Amino acid sequence: MTNTDRRAVLRATAGLAFTAGCATSGAVAHPPPATSPAARPPAPGPRRFPGRPAQLTHGPRTHPRVALTFHGNGDPGTATALLREAEEHGARLTVLAVGSWLDEHPDLARRILDGGHDLGNHTLHHLGVNDMSEADALAEIEGCADRLRKLTGSIGSWFRPSRAARASPLVERLARRVGYPHVLSYDVDSLDFTSPGAPAITRKVLGEVRNGSVVSLHFGYADTVAALPAVLEELDRRGLAAVTTTELFS
Repeated sequence: MTNTDRRAVLRATAGLAFTAGCATSGAVAHPPPATSPAARPPAPGPRRFPGRPAQLTHGPRTHPRVALTFHGNGDPGTATALLREAEEHGARLTVLAVGSWLDEHPDLARRILDGGHDLGNHTLHHLGVNDMSEADALAEIEGCADRLRKLTGSIGSWFRPSRAARASPLVERLARRVGYPHVLSYDVDSLDFTSPGAPAITRKVLGEVRNGSVVSLHFGYADTVAALPAVLEELDRRGLAAVTTTELFS
């Protein structure tokens, strides 16, 4: 082997060693991925809106803005499709996630936040929280809050009771104890969970929505995915911006 050949081999060997990463001086061969929770700032937490009631059904009627809020549960494919559709239209959503759903699909928590949407608490198991004992209801609220904190560094922006439009006085008090100053309700129910078909969902939402409305919708239903483009296009035509619930009340 010539001296030139030896030098080429040495250079190649050194390059491989450098690529593999140096184990000295505490160097890390493979840094944590950018999606690591430790590498991200905490997600926004709950805010108190002075002068607003404990249970919020709609925002100011004086501004042309609405909040499309989604119960976070069901097939992750439809969730991703709805998020993508909203983002393509420049809309921002509010997702009230079920804790057990986050256990099954933990990546969706950051997917929602990375899209500029609000993320909140819709109890741990999506049971009738208003009908539970104090201890069981508290466990449902805290359980989902714990999942959100683990995944995002925050208990989420909002709390909405499961299987009820409004929280009972007990659940309202427990939500405050966990850290949610307000319970998020709604003034427009799409009834999409009854699977009435996309045209029916579109008619129901657009027939009732107005300045400040909070609309209740759901992940996990194909009809909702099919209805969302027409809803967003008509809101835009009317000059109604689809914003996060935090923006709606700010």
